[in-house]
Amino acid sequence: MKVRVARIYVTEGKHVHDKVFRILHDEHKVMGVTLFRGISGFGRSGETHSAGLLDISFDLPVVIEFFDTEDNVQQALNSIADLIPAGNVLLFDAENQ
Repeated sequence: MKVRVARIYVTEGKHVHDKVFRILHDEHKVMGVTLFRGISGFGRSGETHSAGLLDISFDLPVVIEFFDTEDNVQQALNSIADLIPAGNVLLFDAENQ
């Protein structure tokens, strides 16, 4: 079955990932969602976000990845558009086996 995958890049400091996760799960009931917490990263601004071995950072990169039919992915993205900074979403097609 062909599916559409969306990969969203945010930082955890504003807890956007929690809100997006709930919307994808509760409202859109997408086929699958995974949140990945990065140990280091930077975006367009060039500002780095990282955690060393001895410190705890609460503003690390988070990748939200989910998949479903193309229509459901687009509907979900439309409903969370105001939470996600422009240019922070990647889309690609995949095969679900």
